[in-house]
Amino acid sequence: MPPAALNSPAPRTPLEHHFATHDGESLFYRHWPATSGQRRGAIVLFHRGHEHGARMAHLVDELDLPDFDFFAWDARGHGRSPGARGYSPSFATSVRDVQTFVEHIGSAHGVPEQDIHVIAQSVGAVLIATWAHDYAPRVRGLTLASPAFKVKLYVPFARAGLGLMHKLRGLFFVNSYVKAKFLTHDPVRIASYESDPLISRPIAVNILLDLYAASDRVVADANAITQPVQLLISGADWVVHHAPQHRFFERLGSAVKSKLELPGFYHDTLGERDRAPAVLAIRDFILARFASLALPVDLREAHLRGETADESRALAKPLSVLSPRGAYWAMTRSSLRLGGRLSHGIKLGHDTGFDSGSTLDYVYRNTPAGEGQLGRTIDKTYLQSIGWRGIRQRKLHVEELLRVAMEHLAEQHRPVRLMDIAAGHGRYVLDAVLASPVKPASILLRDYSDINVRDGRALIAEKGLQDVASFVQADAFDRNSLASIQPRPTLAVVSGLYELFPDNALVSRSLHGVGDAVEDGGYLVYTGQPWHPQLEMIARALTSHRQGEAWVMRRRTQAELDQLVEDAGFRKIAQRIDEWGIFTVSLAVRRDA
Repeated sequence: MPPAALNSPAPRTPLEHHFATHDGESLFYRHWPATSGQRRGAIVLFHRGHEHGARMAHLVDELDLPDFDFFAWDARGHGRSPGARGYSPSFATSVRDVQTFVEHIGSAHGVPEQDIHVIAQSVGAVLIATWAHDYAPRVRGLTLASPAFKVKLYVPFARAGLGLMHKLRGLFFVNSYVKAKFLTHDPVRIASYESDPLISRPIAVNILLDLYAASDRVVADANAITQPVQLLISGADWVVHHAPQHRFFERLGSAVKSKLELPGFYHDTLGERDRAPAVLAIRDFILARFASLALPVDLREAHLRGETADESRALAKPLSVLSPRGAYWAMTRSSLRLGGRLSHGIKLGHDTGFDSGSTLDYVYRNTPAGEGQLGRTIDKTYLQSIGWRGIRQRKLHVEELLRVAMEHLAEQHRPVRLMDIAAGHGRYVLDAVLASPVKPASILLRDYSDINVRDGRALIAEKGLQDVASFVQADAFDRNSLASIQPRPTLAVVSGLYELFPDNALVSRSLHGVGDAVEDGGYLVYTGQPWHPQLEMIARALTSHRQGEAWVMRRRTQAELDQLVEDAGFRKIAQRIDEWGIFTVSLAVRRDA
């Protein structure tokens, strides 16, 4: 029987809609408007893999929250949404779909992000945890039921084998082995699962592998998630492992978090026969979040204490060459010095710093060069490292959001006066301008390095932009210098700078200078690095532009970076992130003073 305590006066009937994704797909969703006449907020439901939004619809009435709208999508490749069953171009694409859906709810239904609570189950819960980590949304809270951080594949080395087969065969699909009787004890749910034509067994291998990778990243870095979180764990789950769920909860950076373990529950936590206590716990958690608006966790001093501060200090500590790790990294440095004799890119990194504007411009060009075929092969391998691939994707995202901001200004009949406070060679700015139908009134490129100024001026001439663009030597951390720029910029960009400096006081000074400079209603494009798979390699083996010092970086979570930007007078309105979760690019608008 359904939970007895959940006596809604009459079942709500959903409205049916679609929303457009960034890549032109039209995804289906259901909307149950509030019935009380006074909407307090919205609950957004995300289904498990293989299923669809209607499988979560029972919660609309069972939660007995008449003051709330409810929304439930069918993820791409699921239910009534288009696409091959169980397929998405990448897990990151589906995470971006979540962001687009939430933005759509805000624009089409008038529900701001801070008035949304999310309930998600299984694969849907991993999507939401990844979204919370990567995009740092300001939602009221998250309820995650049995997140599928580690699926029980029951075959030794299955993950490695699937990865190898994917490389050899390309895309293929894996059918779910799970029978309905191992998902829930509820006979009605079992029968509906077995007869539902919209439930599909396949999952694309790229999504299964991406699910594992995203789960590993998010569980290890759960401290970056600071929204209120309620975690429900099914005690007799045949589908996913418990250990990563507990580890995720322990590592959460949330000031408000709650864990409920449900003995005897199968994987379909929110569809179990005896789910009434779980549903009641969710209801209580939601009402507590809406009783008062909780202050966000203050991350502005994360450079002094916390996980990323401890991590960067550990990476800065030298290793004994007599220790196994010390010997390993010493050999890695020797290999890079040897590689630098043949690879032009590695040599440039040693000469100018692997974080220098010259190195980044070389990475952007992505043309392997070296001594003979061997040198070019080494250089190609170097340029194809995951970090440099992420850098090139960051460039594309910076250019995209610069063009978006330029179009916004044109729509407002305002001039585009573009400023980059640490431009390197300025290639991404100039490429963005040339690709935009909106023509800027002026382009001001600034950089501290005389090499970058020299090469940037040459690039301006090469691109034929001498009439509107200038390049000057200046300090990106000099607030007074930034504040004195005339005429005031309407669009500023800071790309790849703050990632190199761990001190938030320094970054805040620069951001406040940008805030002083940019006109009210103007825009800021800024980049971040919330995670990096090669962080130790970079710190132990690569040198920086600062007199050959080790290149030690402190990661900033997206929530931390957004707080610093907001503190300087900006409000984030859009964000992009690469498929690996390394580099973010955000667009913010200058609030009226």
